[in-house]
Amino acid sequence: MASGGTLYAAGNQTPALPIRAAAAWAGVPITEAEGYVHFESNKKSEFLSKFPHGKVPAWDGKDGFKLFEGLAIARYLASLSPDSGLLGKSKEDAALIEQWIHLAELEADVNTTNIAYLINGQLGAYNKPAHNVFLERHTRALTTLEKHISTRTFFVGERITLADLVIASILQRASRVTLDPALRAKFPSLLRHLDTITHQPKLAGVYPDTVVLDKAPQYEPPKKEAKEPKEPKLAAPKAEKKEKPKKKDEDEDDGDDNGVPEEPKVKNPLDDLPKSSFNLEDWKRAYSNKDTRGKDGALEWFYENFDKEGFSTWRVDFKYPEDLTQTFMSNNQIGGFFNRLEASRKYLFASVGVLGTPNASLISGALILRGQEAEHVVNVAPDWESYKFTRLDLSKEDEKAFFEAALAWDLEVDGKKWADGKNFK
Repeated sequence: MASGGTLYAAGNQTPALPIRAAAAWAGVPITEAEGYVHFESNKKSEFLSKFPHGKVPAWDGKDGFKLFEGLAIARYLASLSPDSGLLGKSKEDAALIEQWIHLAELEADVNTTNIAYLINGQLGAYNKPAHNVFLERHTRALTTLEKHISTRTFFVGERITLADLVIASILQRASRVTLDPALRAKFPSLLRHLDTITHQPKLAGVYPDTVVLDKAPQYEPPKKEAKEPKEPKLAAPKAEKKEKPKKKDEDEDDGDDNGVPEEPKVKNPLDDLPKSSFNLEDWKRAYSNKDTRGKDGALEWFYENFDKEGFSTWRVDFKYPEDLTQTFMSNNQIGGFFNRLEASRKYLFASVGVLGTPNASLISGALILRGQEAEHVVNVAPDWESYKFTRLDLSKEDEKAFFEAALAWDLEVDGKKWADGKNFK
């Protein structure tokens, strides 16, 4: 039997569960660090002398071997008992174990963390579109895991491996954050697998009880404190003193002024550009009221009136098409992006769509914007850097064709046809 060692961990934190499970399955004795207090003990010099990054889980072996990072420790403990089967029976098994662990950790669990931090305010101001993106990626990963486990009992081979122990811990965490009744209904095989692993007699007491949510936690905006009513001021006797006439810019004394001057409005540098003959609002009306193509169509109006000195045309592409799943969700993402561009409405027109089919799609389209630099217009949206902006030269036939197809909603890119879209106007 392996000599064992001491585990430093913050209670039932997710990365600690596979460590304890691997030790129990492989027969490696572990002792929980006595008196460990998270964010206190791991900042002390005694701990940092052993584990310089100050991170837990951390392993202090009786043989002097020290290790941190949860998965590294779990793999090491599993390796101490090759007969346990936790690392598979072949190099192919070992590779598959790594595959499923990495998918679950980097796609499902990372986005569980993102969602938890977002709704708790640990990622700054709450952003509903970001929440939706994290949930979409999380759900996509769980869907892949569900499909695989639906035809088998364990993730690799016919026996429990480290992949099963890790995925069970990740699912237990998801059960506290995202797995509401609607989402649980999509993953019956994963939940069956979770129940199978956590109720193994050899793992008794390792995993906590699985939470069953009635409703997934949501962001709750802070409640506004009620203002205390101001005491009314008594009017001064008329004969006592003449009131000094107020200047035009003097605040009224009995208003809701809090004593803090309003911040001056920052002028947009786009307003200082030379006046253009191209009226964006007229273009938006023409686009809305005319057929896009054909004689006397919107495109014909555009070419007759466009001012290439005052405005420019651009192609936009979402940088991460591999993260897109359902086309309707991707179309909602476009709508969210447009909502965050609201401050630039007077400078921008856009026609952007989802091209392709579920789980094989991309987001692409065309912009008409004030000035010659896209960033000056689109950087009002916090997620603008998730999109690639490429200048379109309408004197080139292929770029002109792209522009016209995006506006006419018959764009095709890399064999993917327009499925749905939205206009910003």
